[in-house]
Amino acid sequence: MTASGPDAIPLHRRAIDFEAFDMGEELLVIGRLRDSRPWAANGATEVHDMELRVRVRRSDMVISECTAVMHTFPHAECPGIVAAFAGLAGLSVTRGFTRAVQSLVSGPNGCTHLDQLARAIGPVVVQAVTSRRARELREGRAGDLLTGTSNVPWARNSCHVWVEDGVAEQKLAAGWRPGRGPYPAPPLEDILAGAGEADAGELSPTVTPG
Repeated sequence: MTASGPDAIPLHRRAIDFEAFDMGEELLVIGRLRDSRPWAANGATEVHDMELRVRVRRSDMVISECTAVMHTFPHAECPGIVAAFAGLAGLSVTRGFTRAVQSLVSGPNGCTHLDQLARAIGPVVVQAVTSRRARELREGRAGDLLTGTSNVPWARNSCHVWVEDGVAEQKLAAGWRPGRGPYPAPPLEDILAGAGEADAGELSPTVTPG
């Protein structure tokens, strides 16, 4: 959304970016948060520029290393808290991760901006794992994007589509598999009616469980 008109003065811009890399037995996730003041074109426009680098073991989804970096910060004392984020090592990024982050590096125990990056790591790792599996599927090294059995997919209860016994699980029961067929996946009614079966063996242009 872009505001327009003579009364629309841009006040603040926040950009949050994440990148995830396949490092073999580990995933490397790099998150960066930048705050700027677009109205201060001739002044100090950058307020925050902070980075969180997290290594996650693929075998158990546990953080093996976490490094925080402050490139731009408002107080000389701000970087004194970066060491606290190394304490995220050993946490699992599965369920309960946000609560664990909150207990370790939120509020007076951390930095609100690095904390925001840390809380977002879990969903990024999930998407990175899915993307890695999608790459294997594209290369013919995987059948679909699910782990475990189709009756208990790992995405269960992660959103309204994947709620237990919801539309996604009904689609699975009807033979649909994430990563194959059209994207986005057709409505449940179409899958139950057999629509798109001719495309069932084709790879989706973009693949994700939800």
